[in-house]
Amino acid sequence: MTKADIVSEISKSTGVDKASVLLTIEKFMDIVKDSLADGENVYLRGFGSFIVKTRSQKTARNISKNQTIIIPEHQIPAFKPAKVFMEQVKK
Repeated sequence: MTKADIVSEISKSTGVDKASVLLTIEKFMDIVKDSLADGENVYLRGFGSFIVKTRSQKTARNISKNQTIIIPEHQIPAFKPAKVFMEQVKK
């Protein structure tokens, strides 16, 4: 399902025009991205949590140059689904 499909589904079920739904979804995504960039997690009860995870430093290999490199500790965005969400998907 794409963003356009989601917009169409929400528009059909609520009667709100597609432009308003698209604007709302875009704004929601912007807020989630900005919050994660600021180190704040976003919790949506019954759906899940958008969280920032810290990956530890590790050693890797650059095969083409045959040398060892160090990948520093860094943060990545992650999604942790709620228990209700997981149970619905597992069926």
